Formats: sequence, structure tokens, C-alpha cells
Amino acid sequence: MLKFVKAIYFHQRFFVGIFAIATIFLFSYWIAFLYPIAWILAVLLSVFSLLDITVLFSRNAINANRQLPEKLSNSDLNTIYITLENKHAFKVSIEIIDELPIQFQKRDFLQKLQLSARQKDTVTYGVRPVERGEYIFGKLNIYVSTPLKLIKKRLIFNEDQEVKVYPSFIQMKQYDFLAIDNRLNHVGLKKIRRIGHTQEFEQIKEYVSGDDIRSINWKATAKHGDLMVNQYQDEKAQPVYSIIDIGRVMKMPFNGLSLLDYAVNSSLAFSNIALKKKDKVGMLTFSNEPGNLVAASSKKTHLNQLLESLYNIKTAFLDSDFGLLYAWVKRSIKHRSLLLIYTNFEHMNGLERQLPYLKALSQKHVVVVIFFENTEVEALINKNVEGLPKIAHQTIAEDFSFEKRLMVKKLQQNGIQSVLTRPEDLSVNTINKYLEIKARGLL
Repeated sequence: MLKFVKAIYFHQRFFVGIFAIATIFLFSYWIAFLYPIAWILAVLLSVFSLLDITVLFSRNAINANRQLPEKLSNSDLNTIYITLENKHAFKVSIEIIDELPIQFQKRDFLQKLQLSARQKDTVTYGVRPVERGEYIFGKLNIYVSTPLKLIKKRLIFNEDQEVKVYPSFIQMKQYDFLAIDNRLNHVGLKKIRRIGHTQEFEQIKEYVSGDDIRSINWKATAKHGDLMVNQYQDEKAQPVYSIIDIGRVMKMPFNGLSLLDYAVNSSLAFSNIALKKKDKVGMLTFSNEPGNLVAASSKKTHLNQLLESLYNIKTAFLDSDFGLLYAWVKRSIKHRSLLLIYTNFEHMNGLERQLPYLKALSQKHVVVVIFFENTEVEALINKNVEGLPKIAHQTIAEDFSFEKRLMVKKLQQNGIQSVLTRPEDLSVNTINKYLEIKARGLL
């Protein structure tokens, strides 16, 4: 009985009717002939309300189902589907209130539609998570009313559905498709001119117009009597590691995401491209203590292992220990590798404290330090300001921006590659740097 009572809700039309009847009863104190009219209207309202309840509760003629993806992609718009079916022999009005996970902080979800007799329909809406982890969707509340629109019946479906939010695999697939179609330049990826050739020999073939004359094999030419050239191919199966700083400097937010989330999304997209290039990819996280280490591999299934490792990493609240990173890399990564270090430096002093460890790493590996522009500072620099206080703030902002560019020069002087990028351009610029290093044969 209690469940039945809790499922009954009243439409606004019902309360309007009650108010109108009460008003007529009030005026019937002075106008006598309104009194029986008020009673007639009250009886009619009661009868129609009981009829509405009887029709709605006579049988369960509404089905609904919330369809969630197996996993959600962080920072991307993910589509949720709600399928509805009306088994009644008449048109019904539907109100949908979906209890979204607490991470979205949205409590005003409401969608309305009408379903004809025996009709099925699908409602879609999008969600954009900005945190990785487990998300729990609460009750799917469906409020059904007949054409009378006096009473609403509440139905509950799909209570407490759980889905995990992973790093942006949608972004990863986007770059994957573009790579297949050779349209990477549409999103800013550059074609890098190859200087010379790599050292991995493939075969000897006859010379054709356009071949590099420096590759002529004179011994084979003398033997065959025709010009023969050595043919080379890209070096494959080279180890590439994404090293992600999960210290406090990566907690800085930008457009709802932390710098760590941008780094995680970028490393996943980059690792997918590197696997397409037949290289080995691995991952390492560090802060003031060792984090996760996934050894480099070129297997196609290795991407799933990286995805699971990146799924639930979080930032720490202490400064990261680059000395610990150096010791850990020296002990764990024996072969010469490309190390992409995602971190952030806001001051030159911060870079200079870590520079000895970066130089030590660069003696055996190709090191690329990836850090971020402060977009708020850049926006302040480009503003037209007036007044001494605002001009002073702009001058300080210019000093900060100039210091970032000095960091790039400092790293170059010490033989360390670098990428200074806006957070939203991180994936494109990281892949560009990787392609450049491959083309120049630095690894």
C-alpha cells in the first residue's frame, strides 16, 4: 500500500482544479447558486482523478531502460540512451528525471516527450566527465500521465548502474582514424622531412630515378653491371616511455580538467600512434615515491594494459622527486629509449633544481620534457589594459611568460628536447615531437 501511495503524483492541472473549486465555494457564501456548482465540479474532479489512477495503475504498460556504454571517455561527450515503450492503447505523456552521478553536480535533469499508443522511442543525452574513476547512475525516474493530466504515476528503472570513466579513448580513436586516412595535418600534425636515412638495412635494389645517390652500393653495382642502391626502412620496435609526473604541480586545473588528466589523455593517444609505427610503448608514473611501471611492448593488446594502468592514477600533494625518477629509470629501463616526461615548471628555480637529473637521464636516453603554458597568463598579456595596477599585473605576466621560453632555451643548451604547449594542444604537439625525433633518427 505504501509503495502504491508513493507512486502517485499530482499534475499542476489537479491543483488548479482544487484552487478553482475552493474559490467557487468561497464566493458561494455570497452567491448561493454557486454552491451546488462547486459540489458538482468537486465530484467530477474526484471521478476523473480516480479514473486516471485506475487506468495508470491497472497494469505496468510502460517499459524503460537506460543503456550505458561499457566505459566513458574522460573529457569527451559521451552519449547515454534511454529506450521507452508504451503498451497502452492511448497516448501518454512522459517526464524523465535521471539521477546522474554526483561528479556531474547536476540536479535539474528533465526531459519530456509523448508516446503514441504501442509506440517505442529512444531519448539520448550527453555527459562530459572531467574525472577518472567510478561513476554511479542512480534511479531512472519515469513519470507517466494520461491525456487527462491529473495524476502522474512514478516508475523506477535501472537503479544504481555503475560505469568507469577511462582516459580519453575517443581522442585516441580520433587520431587513429586520421592516421589511417593520412589526414593528421588537419588537426595540426606536421609532415617532417627526413634528414638522411635510418640505419636499419632492408634490401639492395636497382637504382631508379629519384633514389638517393649516396645509397649506391658500389660492390653490388660492379657485380651486376647496373647501378644498385641500398634500401633502408624505418627503425622499428624502439622503446618509448611516457613518464607522468603525478606530484602537486600537475593538480593545476584548466577547463575543468587537471594537467594530469591532459597528460594521461595525451599519453594514451600518443602510445596508440607509436604502436602503429611498430615501436614499443611503456608508461611510468612518479611523485615523491615510485608509481606504476608498465614495461615497453609492441603488442597490440598492450594498449589495454596501458589504459588500465592510467585509469585510476591521481595527483599527490607533495613535490616530485626527480632523483628518485633517475634512479628508478636507471634500474628499470636498460635499453636506450625515448622518454617523454610530462611535468610542469612555473619558475626557473624549479627547473634548475631538477636539471642535473634530466641531464643524467639524457646521457643514455633521448629525453623530451613536456610542460605547459599558463593560458591565463597569456590571456592577460594580450589584453588592452589601462591604469597602473593592471599594467603592473600585465608586466608580471610577461615576465612569467618570458621565463617559460627561457626554460626551453635552457633545456636545449643542455641537449634536452622540450615541448612547451597549451593544455588543449598537448596531444598534437607531443605526437609532432615524436614524429620529428623519428624522422631525424635521434633515437
